[in-house]
Order: sequence, then C-alpha cells, then structure tokens
Amino acid sequence: MTLAVETTPPIDVAVGILMKPNGDVLLGQRPEGKPYAGYWEFPGGKVEAGESVLDALKREFLEELGIEVMSAEAWCGVQHIYPHAHVRLHFYISREWRGEPQSLEGQAFAWQGSVDVTPLLPATIPLIEWIDKLRLPV
Repeated sequence: MTLAVETTPPIDVAVGILMKPNGDVLLGQRPEGKPYAGYWEFPGGKVEAGESVLDALKREFLEELGIEVMSAEAWCGVQHIYPHAHVRLHFYISREWRGEPQSLEGQAFAWQGSVDVTPLLPATIPLIEWIDKLRLPV
C-alpha cells in the first residue's frame, strides 16, 4: 500500500553520474528481477549502515561496473516515492575514474549525450534536463 511506503523512512541511495569530457553520461538498464526491470537510470545503490554516501557510491561502481571512482562531487538530492520504496537519492558527478564499464550484474549500459534510451526511471527524468545545463562546452 502506498501509504505505508510514504510513512516509512526513506532509503538512502548513492547515485553516480559519470561524465566524460564531451559531456556524455553513463546510464544503466535495470536488470531482470529488480523493480522497474528494463528501465534506464544512473548507476548506484543503497547506502549500507555506517557507510558514507561517497563510500557507497565507490563500492557500488566497483561491484556493478568494475570502475574505480577516483573523485566525485555531491551535486543534488532528490526524494522519490515509488510503489515499492521511498528513496532519498544522493547524486554525485564524477569526471575522474579508472577502468571501463563492464556488465558485472548482467545489465546493459550506454554512454549518452542527448539521452535517447527509454523508458527512463521516473526519478531520473528531471535530472536529464539539469545535466544538460552542466555539460561542458566541447
């Protein structure tokens, strides 16, 4: 029931936006077996107890994509209530990482300039516009 989700404390989630020098960003597709399977989102995952958001981000990127995030800056926070969970998303932008993305959890991923993958996870949609304003001129 939605009311129960709305009254539970939000789950903190670390979300990373890998941004190449040309402004392209990495999106991943949620794998089968997870809520919203097939939807595209920025990679990340749940912050564990006692873990900082940045540490969670680094761990998730290593576990899911085999990438070592060298630095990332906090960008924004968004709360979203899905039918299955109330989440507080902590977005970080990283322009410095080591390695190339690998599909370690069987997920598809794609570098996007002008985002043209669908469907997008609902909490991701407003961020696409905001990111367009951040892109560095080539």
